[in-house]
Amino acid sequence: MPANDYYKTLGVDKNASPEAIKKAYRKLAMKYHPDHTKGDKSAEDKFKQISEAYAVLSDKDKRQQYDTFGSTDFHQRYSQEDIFSNFDFSDIFREFGFGDGSSSGRRGGVRFGFGSGSPFGGHARQQAQMKGSDLVYELPLTLAEIAQGAEKRVNFQHKGRTENVTVKVPPGMITGKKLRLTGKGDASPYGGPPGDLYIQSKVVPDSVFSVQDHDLIIQREIRLSEALLGTRLKVPTLEGKKLNLTIPPGTNHKTKMRLGGLGLPHMKGKGKGDLYVIIQIQIPKKLTKTQKKIVSQLAEAGL
Repeated sequence: MPANDYYKTLGVDKNASPEAIKKAYRKLAMKYHPDHTKGDKSAEDKFKQISEAYAVLSDKDKRQQYDTFGSTDFHQRYSQEDIFSNFDFSDIFREFGFGDGSSSGRRGGVRFGFGSGSPFGGHARQQAQMKGSDLVYELPLTLAEIAQGAEKRVNFQHKGRTENVTVKVPPGMITGKKLRLTGKGDASPYGGPPGDLYIQSKVVPDSVFSVQDHDLIIQREIRLSEALLGTRLKVPTLEGKKLNLTIPPGTNHKTKMRLGGLGLPHMKGKGKGDLYVIIQIQIPKKLTKTQKKIVSQLAEAGL
């Protein structure tokens, strides 16, 4: 069954009380139950949809998961069997006047099913082994730690208590990269394995370099005369070295010069990014008399 909005399916808002959800389901179930629709396929499909919505929204934990992750992500985490696990419709059906609510799958001579594992399909239900929720912890890392790797002590709050883990950060763990610590997430509410803890990196802003993926970027200013005549610059590297960079005559403002292999390493030893030097040409806002005279002479000379 495709992902849909369970609240819209039952015609209730997201703040609806359990009583309001039950009342809405009762009203729709009376209308679309196969005992009343006598072989109407579209009505049977509608009954399946409202029953699935009720199975989720009437369960506190499943409703919380649905509200937290949204319809699409919820259906990636929960199968049909998960949705109907540990849920007994028999009391509801008896209350609504649909007989004894047995799971034989046949009501009033009409067979209807939700697939294997549902309370309507005539198959024994198995206890869902659904995994617990994953947790994500954002770990700030300096450029040096990303370049060389590091061992970090992580303290995080989980369900009102402080937990501690030691993490070995591999070189190249740029912003957004994750490490998975298996079984360190939330416990499963259905007896399945616990979720995982993901350590997600975030680069700490650096006073010298900016970062774009695995590339480093540095800004360097030169005078107008240096742009015209050429010059040499000292450029720092992340390892603390100083490189001589030749700026050719006629270099334009915001020229981007590449120093290959001087960026951040890729994870798993797959080379390095580059270091880019962006040239900023200083344009003075005020000129001295001497400077004005020289510029005027350059203008007369066609420059």
